[in-house]
Amino acid sequence: MKKHWNKFSRFVIVFLGWTLFVSGFAAAGPASTVRAASDSCGAGCTRYDVVLIGSEIEGVLLAKSARDLGLKVLILDPRGKPGGELIQGQMLVLDEPNDNKKRSLVQGELKSLYDGYKAGTIRKLAAFERYFNRLIRGIPLEKGVAIEGLETAPREEGKPGRSLKSLTYRAKDGSEHTVRAEYFVENTDFNALTGRLNVKRIPGMESLYKSKKPDYMAATYMLKFKNVDWKALHQAVLEDYPLTHVREKYGSNTYVDWDFATGFSNLTYNYKPRDSQLMLRGLNATYQQDGEVIINSLLIYDVNPADPKSVASAVGKAKAEAPYILEYLRKHIPGFAEAELNGYPDYLYIRDYNRYETEYMLDYPDLMSGRMFWDNVTIGGYPVDLQATRIVKKGIGYGKPDRYGIPLRSFKLKNYDNVLVAGKNVGAAIKAYGSARIIPTTALAGETIGIILGRELKQGKRLDELTPADFQRIHRYLEKEYHIRLTR
Repeated sequence: MKKHWNKFSRFVIVFLGWTLFVSGFAAAGPASTVRAASDSCGAGCTRYDVVLIGSEIEGVLLAKSARDLGLKVLILDPRGKPGGELIQGQMLVLDEPNDNKKRSLVQGELKSLYDGYKAGTIRKLAAFERYFNRLIRGIPLEKGVAIEGLETAPREEGKPGRSLKSLTYRAKDGSEHTVRAEYFVENTDFNALTGRLNVKRIPGMESLYKSKKPDYMAATYMLKFKNVDWKALHQAVLEDYPLTHVREKYGSNTYVDWDFATGFSNLTYNYKPRDSQLMLRGLNATYQQDGEVIINSLLIYDVNPADPKSVASAVGKAKAEAPYILEYLRKHIPGFAEAELNGYPDYLYIRDYNRYETEYMLDYPDLMSGRMFWDNVTIGGYPVDLQATRIVKKGIGYGKPDRYGIPLRSFKLKNYDNVLVAGKNVGAAIKAYGSARIIPTTALAGETIGIILGRELKQGKRLDELTPADFQRIHRYLEKEYHIRLTR
């Protein structure tokens, strides 16, 4: 009996040990199949699957998707507060891509934000903050960091290009840390990462007029008002119908409904700012309810988002100008007679800065031909809208494309096998960038890439190993499981 009991005991011990091993493996999640057995890569170094530089919402959606699928993710934000353009810049006037049949192309996680925006339930800053905080909940995020060094090396096995091996940063408390990752993601509006990697800049606005000096679309300082009589604004424009008369009186693209207003450029272009760095263009306004209105209209030239002094100077000049703009709107725009200023954002909407070459450079003919790619990660359809510079005084448009695709390759930094770009860092020639740059288009790409990383890495497939056949499979599960459709 004792002999049989000993055999049974050994069986139980082996079985329990195997059970604990299996359960421990499962608890570790799919990320454990990606990283080495230990998360350590030496003293003061930590391994991750994805390290994101910056907290713009487009890349945050990549981080969230990857983390939701079990990857180990870290966000390092050089800014002192998270949220970038959307939260700190309060760019709460949302542009929406549509196809030529006026069908919305907003998909994925961001659709809930747009649904709330159009319904009027997400209009004020507090509602946007709640939405953003839900996205970053549970993702480690360090604010106010400074990149101290990057370690790069040739790719293994004689493959062309390089890999980013590690990144060393100084935390807000002064301590230094090193991280390694399967993928690093540029997600700032001033290329805090890619600007250090010795890669080729994509020509910007200067290419439109054949200059060698880099030029950028102006930044925006969002203007906030309260005590606006939106009903009076709507009624005044309605009384000036037909639309041809409205546009003759107020300017092209003038339109007002119960939620949004655009145009009035015949009035705004007559405004003379006190500083030559500023210009008041046509209004792009959202009614936030309760008499509150936010307007994307005040342009600021020559802002260098990589220079805190340049940003602070621009914000200071815009704040100083705001009371004079208020006075002008009171006199000239219906419904604004009793308006008051309603606070000041601390940051800007940076719509354009240095971008660097990616594996595929999206071009204007791709947009206008409605091209779809085998490795589509998003669908666009916004007008080709290039805002003003000091040279291109009132901006310029190049038409409205129907729906078009943007490939994964336009988000993979050229000559690096593990550096991705997010948001306005997309690889696109300047005309194509005029459409591709808006949040919902590149945010969908971020979410899609995060899903692909989460699902394909645990199968042992890296992004540069994915084939057209793989993407047929990927597009099927994106549509079936995530309701993201990336084919025609």
